[in-house]
Amino acid sequence: MALQITDATLDGVLQTEKLVIIDFWAEWCGPCKMIGPIIDEISEEYRDSVIVGKVNVDDNDETTGKYGIRNIPTVLFIKNGEVVDKQVGAAPKTLFTEKINKLL
Repeated sequence: MALQITDATLDGVLQTEKLVIIDFWAEWCGPCKMIGPIIDEISEEYRDSVIVGKVNVDDNDETTGKYGIRNIPTVLFIKNGEVVDKQVGAAPKTLFTEKINKLL
């Protein structure tokens, strides 16, 4: 299961040398619900090498604003505190795993 990230916990999550993947979502967002299970699967499959988390945009304005999230779902790929890739909109699992494998 993906880690629930909040404005208060974001900095702690980013204090790692691992690749961090953050899914920005909302309860009312249909495409977010489509990729939610994919994000959870990825968090299990890559648990030893990647930190996977979710940010509810309705509850975390600071983090959403920090990354300029305007459309959801948006999935950010962060390495050493810097955004190195992103996916806006729903996508198949293979797209996410290809990006992860390229960044590891």
